[in-house]
Amino acid sequence: MDKCIPVVVIKELSETDKILTALQNNGINCAEITFRTACAAEAIAYAVKNYPDMNVGAGTVINAEQCEQALKAGAKFIVSPGLSVPVAMMCKENNVPYYPGCVTPTEIMQALELGITIVKFFPAHIYGGLKAMKALAGPFPQIKFIPTGGVDRNNIDEFLAWEKIYAVGGSFFVQESLAKMEEK
Repeated sequence: MDKCIPVVVIKELSETDKILTALQNNGINCAEITFRTACAAEAIAYAVKNYPDMNVGAGTVINAEQCEQALKAGAKFIVSPGLSVPVAMMCKENNVPYYPGCVTPTEIMQALELGITIVKFFPAHIYGGLKAMKALAGPFPQIKFIPTGGVDRNNIDEFLAWEKIYAVGGSFFVQESLAKMEEK
């Protein structure tokens, strides 16, 4: 499950252990903790400290201020729904991978100019999914994609079978992992 990036929304710090333990029990050692909640930075810091074997990053990072908070908390990667040049520069300065959302040729060209070759493709189902990514791979053979939004158990194998997929992202990994943990 090393090509899975669970999108994790932690509303209260107390949820962190349950969610990350469920992911680990399901063979997933990665978590993209989103900056959609007030406790995001605190949850990232807690996760990095208490789950050292997990690749814990920050998601939904939309500006340099959030990026700085995420990096101070120990995030090992940064994900954005779009491309932010200030976030890209901050990640580069700190040697932390940045996966910006890019779905157009112009956005991909801008990412390449910033030295970024792995981009989030979000929302994948709205922007044409695998068919669109394959078309974009023509002029941009150096790009790899992380499709998120519309990836689920019905289509995950199709995405993962293509060599230009770096990983797939989604909140369904969390839901599945929690459901499996509750079954036990």
